Amino acid sequence: MSPTVVVLLLFAGLSEAAGRILPLVARRPGMSRTLVAGLLLPAGLVEGAVFALWPLTAWTMTELVVSSPAPGTGLVWTPGMVAPLVLAAILAFPLLGPLLHFFLFVGVGAGLVGPLAEASGTGWWSAAGCTAVAGAGLGLAVETVRRLVVRISATRAQEAAA
Repeated sequence: MSPTVVVLLLFAGLSEAAGRILPLVARRPGMSRTLVAGLLLPAGLVEGAVFALWPLTAWTMTELVVSSPAPGTGLVWTPGMVAPLVLAAILAFPLLGPLLHFFLFVGVGAGLVGPLAEASGTGWWSAAGCTAVAGAGLGLAVETVRRLVVRISATRAQEAAA
């Protein structure tokens, strides 16, 4: 992965995390800046890592679906493929709505389908299915971890208050 792609993925991850954390900060004006930064940086790194894993996961799904996959190095992000993802992450703020966010991610996923179909030798629809399953699986995994962290944090806050 080129340094440009890494920077773009990290920027997309930070933007996605900011879109999820800043509404919490708005509801709790007493949060310190160091706490917000302490939440934002790891969350941005995790989101960036999940974004980076999307093509790899889609490639792995394609290898599982196809009986004899075409030999290749797999699917990797390019700056042109990451740019819509960065746009989707920037527009992830809740005021713009989850429907727009969903449509932007569908667009980014559709951008992954063509290169995946080319690299794996599968049809467009098979590649689209693998990309969708990979994206949904990664999204579900992140949402599960996010809810677990909130639950653990709430339990610690209740224990500290008692």
